[in-house]
Amino acid sequence: MRMTFGLLGPLTVAADSVPQALPRATVLRGLLGALLLAEGERLPVGRLLELVWAGQADRVGRGAVHTGMSRLRAWLGRFGDETVALESDAQGYRLLTAPDAVDLARFRALTADGDLAEALALRRGRVLAGLERVHREDPLVTAVEAAVRAAALSLAEASLATGAPRTALPAVTALADEHPFDEPVHAAHLRLLAADGRAAEALRRFQSLRRRLSEELGIEPGEQVQSVFLALLAQDRAGLHTSAGPSRVPSQLPGDIPDFTGREEQAHSILDALAAGLVPVVSGMGGIGKTALAVHTAHRAAAHYPDGRLYADLRGADASPADPARVLAAFLRALGADAREIPESLDERSALYRTLLAGRRVLILLDNAADEQQLRPLLPSTSARGAQGPAVLVTSRSALTALPGARLVDLGELDSAQAQSLLRRILGDARVAAEPMAAARIAELCGGMPLAVRIAGARLAARPRWTLARLADLLADERRRLDELAAGDLAVRAGFAVGYARLREPTRRTFRLLGLLDAPDFAPWVAAAVTDTPLEEAQRRLEELIDAQLLQETGTEPHLRYRFHDLVRLYAREHAQATDEPGARSAALQRAFGAWLWLAEQASDQVPGPCFAPLHGDAPRHRLPSALTAALLDDPTAWFDAEQPALNASARQAAGLRLASVAWDLAACQEKYCDVRGLYDDWYSTHLAVLNACRAAGDVLGEAVLTRGLLEVTTWTTPGDGSQTMVALHGRAEELLTLFERVGEPRGSADALVLAAWSLVAQGREQEALDAAHRALELGALHDHPGGQAKAHQIIAVAYGESDLDRTIEHLTEALRLARMIGNTRFEATAIQFLGAAHGRNGQVEHGCELLTRSLAMARSLQDRYVEAFSLLYLATFQAATGDPRARETAEAALTIARRFAMGHHLAHALGVLGELDLADGDHASAIARLEESVLVWRARGWRSFLADALRTLARAYRSAGLPKSAARALDEARELGDTLPATDR
Repeated sequence: MRMTFGLLGPLTVAADSVPQALPRATVLRGLLGALLLAEGERLPVGRLLELVWAGQADRVGRGAVHTGMSRLRAWLGRFGDETVALESDAQGYRLLTAPDAVDLARFRALTADGDLAEALALRRGRVLAGLERVHREDPLVTAVEAAVRAAALSLAEASLATGAPRTALPAVTALADEHPFDEPVHAAHLRLLAADGRAAEALRRFQSLRRRLSEELGIEPGEQVQSVFLALLAQDRAGLHTSAGPSRVPSQLPGDIPDFTGREEQAHSILDALAAGLVPVVSGMGGIGKTALAVHTAHRAAAHYPDGRLYADLRGADASPADPARVLAAFLRALGADAREIPESLDERSALYRTLLAGRRVLILLDNAADEQQLRPLLPSTSARGAQGPAVLVTSRSALTALPGARLVDLGELDSAQAQSLLRRILGDARVAAEPMAAARIAELCGGMPLAVRIAGARLAARPRWTLARLADLLADERRRLDELAAGDLAVRAGFAVGYARLREPTRRTFRLLGLLDAPDFAPWVAAAVTDTPLEEAQRRLEELIDAQLLQETGTEPHLRYRFHDLVRLYAREHAQATDEPGARSAALQRAFGAWLWLAEQASDQVPGPCFAPLHGDAPRHRLPSALTAALLDDPTAWFDAEQPALNASARQAAGLRLASVAWDLAACQEKYCDVRGLYDDWYSTHLAVLNACRAAGDVLGEAVLTRGLLEVTTWTTPGDGSQTMVALHGRAEELLTLFERVGEPRGSADALVLAAWSLVAQGREQEALDAAHRALELGALHDHPGGQAKAHQIIAVAYGESDLDRTIEHLTEALRLARMIGNTRFEATAIQFLGAAHGRNGQVEHGCELLTRSLAMARSLQDRYVEAFSLLYLATFQAATGDPRARETAEAALTIARRFAMGHHLAHALGVLGELDLADGDHASAIARLEESVLVWRARGWRSFLADALRTLARAYRSAGLPKSAARALDEARELGDTLPATDR
């Protein structure tokens, strides 16, 4: 099949000219669109993250790109077009296609040949129209749009010069409709219409453009458009018809914001609601841009309300709710009522107001409404609202869902790209482009709050000699960030103060104490712990904070969680520092940490994971009611799913506050969960941060427990970096043994000995490994540590390996029995997969595959990627040995997991299996590439027997490819390793 692609409009894919369904995943569509836009150039992973994930790039991670590309490669491969190749290397990804397979390439070729009309005929709309996953302000997109625009304008000039305006009219008309403020395009459009004998239509379009520019941007058309208009008037004055309009049409809207940015989806929602006769209520925290969006959208809708636009700020000068009677008096005068005839009572004013509005197309913007009671007198009759009557648009901190006909438009923060775009519109492209990293930092430190970004921009605009980096550094200091976010009459604090002033003191205290937490979000029980109040009372206060727009809800019932905007959190901390005693603040934090630890310790006992001895410190726990605890921990893994980011943040915060005991316990309680879920980066970084606090505090037990966890995660889930991981493990395990012996913890000593045994096996020192493992076995038996015994049996089995498969199976069977006895399903799956591998190597391939399939199912049910990859690898090994065609697919699946989760051991193994399969298929180039990478990883890991095997296989690949010298070098290195290995490994 021959594939073709379309970018000049919605993304399309065809095979042999037959349209094909796009990938269902929006991420894959985004990646495909981005690669096609790059026109065969290589895109680094970081660039793809910004292009496809935009403001979410920092929360997604590079693994998402690799996973997406793997899925995209598989999707493209279904079509069998050998001219389409998705290539990757250390620099990134690129998509190669036939020269004329993409409409953009054909467009460029035609424009280069001067065939502009045919080139523009390829265009079906805006570049990648409707594709949500491509950042539209990226230069890859804007450059193509600019090329299309330039071609259309050139074609317009040529068409006018040759007297053939209709040649260019379709393309220029489409551009004019898509870009309502692009004056050069509109000027060309007007000239083409006039040249085609459609002067009246040109004049109507000019009037529409002028009205749009005036109402939405507050400006008149530029000189280029004005000159076309004057020429049209001279040509046909009779073609221009204007309306004098009514004698009294109120126009009270505040001026539109010329640099308004983003919110397109919300603006459409407002416009749709207005057209349907509903009342859009724009809701959100102070400073989030409610008024700006409402005013901007009102200007966009103004043309549909020729009988006037009314505006009132319903928040008085002292921040108290404005009197609706006074607002009505002002509205009545604006609508033409004689001031002397305005009734005294609120009800009569409201009735007269509704009467004057009946049948009139008036837009009413009611800004900063306090509640439904304040609004009701200001609403037109429900029956009058609609396409032919008045419309109402409301902004409020409250949702106002009890308002008849209300449609909530809830505003959140701008994403990073939108915030930076707003900064560009305030400061100009050149200044922001000169310091893109600083601009991104400012956007991040402003938390995507439009008011904060606007203030930051205003401060920089007033200080043209300042660098953006200088302001970013000022904002980085949390203690003064709110001070820096003030300019003129704008201040972020002022927006928060309105909501805070309306709270009851108990709710204010809850707000202040919760603001002390670094956790990104929290559950209701955390508020109860922080304030030391019953859960029901804490929940009532949380609802009050939500109503005041000082707190945001996330999740859904019954798993609601709450979060602060970063700037609101700083505001809460300021008030806590000023209002609450240091002892009260410290006690609140310790209650929160203690409650998390109380639950994490119990949840950890129920999560399967490494069979390390569960060791805890003496940090105080804050016990929650037993019924609440039972409900929260009904599914311990799900509890960790929700709480893990908060646990990480709290462990780090406690470490920073020198509360080492609670910090290391919070970190250690997450080990089994992180292991099962593959959250190795979180595990490593949090342990490392807290370990330093333990050393500073002289907490040796904490240092030992965290060192043990760090050894586990860095040994098995860190890619090779040249440090000979397995060799280095021995010295570190010996240091760990010393730490546990210092604190008199024999169960920890058993764990350290097992880790040392793994290193010794990898170095080919089997007898020493067996000695260490048997010591661990004895300690585990003497001190009631069955998990340690299970791990000791496992490494004993590994030490025997193929030299004594009967003993290997015997010890693995005992490890499985112990795993089942302690109820650790994760280690049970591990023991089963090792048994499967042992039986397979012992000639019982069918039984081995049966065990591996069982362990694979267990791993997937636990979402345990490490065990899953191991099972897949040995299945692939046995499938390859028996000629099973599924071997390659199985090994590829293991490779994908290993790369995504940085599992060095599994990565090297998977590459070796696939290299052998390539060699068997005669694909020498691919076999060599995979095997060379496998050798590099094994060399970095320092596992001598595996490295020797990989080198021998690589030598065979070299020989098959006609590279005898390379083969000899590989065999020499394998022999050198073999000389230091026991006979069983030679």
